[in-house]
Amino acid sequence: MQSRGPLMIEHRLIEQMLSVIKATLSKIESEHDLDPVFVDIAVDFIRVYADRTHHGKEEEILFRELKKKSLSVEDQRVMNELIKEHMLGRKTTEAIVNANIRYRNGDKTALAEIVDKFKTLIEFYPKHIEKEDKKFFPSSRAYFTDEEDQAILKEFWEFDRKMIHEKYQSLVDKLRKQQ
Repeated sequence: MQSRGPLMIEHRLIEQMLSVIKATLSKIESEHDLDPVFVDIAVDFIRVYADRTHHGKEEEILFRELKKKSLSVEDQRVMNELIKEHMLGRKTTEAIVNANIRYRNGDKTALAEIVDKFKTLIEFYPKHIEKEDKKFFPSSRAYFTDEEDQAILKEFWEFDRKMIHEKYQSLVDKLRKQQ
């Protein structure tokens, strides 16, 4: 398997979650109400899986290795765009979290912001995924030897192996600070 393989597999799961969010948004818009727990679950998926796990591998491993190469102007431009798009995803997700807190505290106007920000993610991610799958990943593969690509793949597996420990260490640290 090439190093882009796990990233593309992760894209398929992200697309499935986006489909779930989209279907739930239709229900939210028709009922003018939402379950804040669903928002928590969706945000957890976006933060932990889509951003920390998936984007983490891209930014901390793939992009790090690409920065060591002499990229074409176009490939450098696309990589910079992808990084900015990752930041947009984080900012949008943070806005959902803040609106969900307001909603839980009785601010019903926050519902419109939650819906709007989820729609932003639903529109953003498919374009982002397509840019990576069809343009950037194939192009970036040319910068690596087979050995380098396999080393990146190995580092991806190690990154994933540590992820569950990072998630729950962070949770415990946060809870301890609240005591």
